[in-house]
Amino acid sequence: MLKERKEIEKKYQWDLSSLYQSLEDWEKHYCELTEGQKGKRCFSKISKRRKTIDQSPKQLALLFHDLFELEKQVVKLYTYAHLRHDEDLTHEKHKNAYERMTLFYYDYKNVTSWIEPEILQLDAKRFKDYLDSVELKDYHIYLKKLFLLKSHILSYEEEALLSLAGKALNTSKKAFSLLNDADLKFPEIEDQKGQKKELTYGSYTLYLHLKDRVLRKNAFICLHREYQKFENTLCELIHGHVQKHFFHVKARNYSSCLASALMPHQISTRVYENLVQTVRDNLSSLHRYIRLRKTLLEVEELRCYDLHVSVVPSFERKYHCEEAKDLVIQSVAVLGNAFQKVLEKGLKEERWVDMFENARKRSGAYSSGCYESAPFILMNYQGTLRDVMTLSHEAGHSMHSYFSCKNQPYHYSQYPIFLAEIASTFHEDLLFRFLMERATSRLERCYLLNRKIDDIRATFFRQTQFAEFELKMHSLVEKGEPLTPKLLKEIYLKLNQDYYGEDLKIDLEIAVEFLRIPHFYSNFYVYQYATGISAAFAFVEKVLNDQKKGKENYLRFLSAGSSCLPLDLLKEVGIDMESKVPFQRLIYRFDQLVSELESEMKC
Repeated sequence: MLKERKEIEKKYQWDLSSLYQSLEDWEKHYCELTEGQKGKRCFSKISKRRKTIDQSPKQLALLFHDLFELEKQVVKLYTYAHLRHDEDLTHEKHKNAYERMTLFYYDYKNVTSWIEPEILQLDAKRFKDYLDSVELKDYHIYLKKLFLLKSHILSYEEEALLSLAGKALNTSKKAFSLLNDADLKFPEIEDQKGQKKELTYGSYTLYLHLKDRVLRKNAFICLHREYQKFENTLCELIHGHVQKHFFHVKARNYSSCLASALMPHQISTRVYENLVQTVRDNLSSLHRYIRLRKTLLEVEELRCYDLHVSVVPSFERKYHCEEAKDLVIQSVAVLGNAFQKVLEKGLKEERWVDMFENARKRSGAYSSGCYESAPFILMNYQGTLRDVMTLSHEAGHSMHSYFSCKNQPYHYSQYPIFLAEIASTFHEDLLFRFLMERATSRLERCYLLNRKIDDIRATFFRQTQFAEFELKMHSLVEKGEPLTPKLLKEIYLKLNQDYYGEDLKIDLEIAVEFLRIPHFYSNFYVYQYATGISAAFAFVEKVLNDQKKGKENYLRFLSAGSSCLPLDLLKEVGIDMESKVPFQRLIYRFDQLVSELESEMKC
């Protein structure tokens, strides 16, 4: 049975004292901030400045100062509440604090929603004068980013109306989440010995990695057939979500759904289009790996449920959590002793990590913190290689947050989502190379190679396949075509045939896989996994080829936060994500790894 949280040693629990010493201290701050009718008192200072920002740059600077000081407090309160809640999802006091803070955070976002539309009401000449003023020099990039959206931001009244419609327009996403996470149940399945196994969304992923092919097949078929029973409802939900996106495209006068999703993040559509086209032009690399996988698994027909199991006959080892920390720390030696010491202190002394699973703890892993706290890491560590890689991944996020907060003022301390997966994947790649150097047997090398190849397949090729499907869905809606189950299944089946080639015998159930993918309810998000791993590999190459300059550029990237436009920042350190080069280089690396695995497995 899982241990209760009080049974977990303190040294393996995160130390949240950099936020608050106790829930009572948090409560005191919460009450101070929210006292008065629904917290309006703390918002009054902001609201009073609404009619002053057009008077002078100084008045807008005063608004920004008050706004970010308030936001800093709100985010600090929210961070502590959500971290304590995730320790035990049923803890009454922590749950209550989290729910109250979530509502208050929503109130804060709603009450301050007038600010950007109000600023953008300034005419172009006045806006430029503000942009060039001494009083607003500390907010220059913030205003520059805002100005890029000027033609797509509506009046305050129109923005308020869209905000009010937000809850209703999110019905498709909420309905999918409830059906997917709560209402949908799967039948029991049998393994190769005829024993009954419970099938859940979580166990499905586990089963696909097991050697029992009967279990993998039964899990794959049964899970997708359950989704197929609801294909009309689920397709209507997806259609509704895409229609919501298209509504915003029309309301904000964007040229396309893709532009409306990327432009607010200062990403050009060329990045997305080049990614899809480059992968399309190099699918032979993925086909080659699929052919090798079929050979190594020694199956007559390679099926969709054979894509996740290891091709290595038998290898597994456990890593003690302290060994995992040491490996993660040692793997980043190329970044210098100072970098290693920060990471070592965080993982071993300052207790950034909540390491082990306990009863009712939130599942999965993440990195989270705020401007005034350590960049905490939630883990559910079991000692597998996957867990060690996950710790490295989250440590990458945490080091990105650490350097951004250390080197930027609050309003530039949060890095944009487009850059978020770069540092985490960079850390993983360094750890893989370090483990390969230390591998003591051919079997271990093969195991590591197989894991790395499948990571690239899943993060780069598969996410690009998702991105292409998403683009096709939105293009159909832009043309006024309905997203029927028949049409979507045909498109998705054809994509799988194109991406995986003739050596994969396509199971017809794969045609409905898109019905269960939650990312399709977040517009044009998944491409960033593929761009992230591509940029991360480009950084690794630069650091390894020129350690001094590469390290300096990488630390500059980590320290920039959102003080530069994301594509400009990457170009400044030698990575052009608007070109095809980063994608081509990663595909070349993928080919090298496949060749290495092929050579090792033939020995």
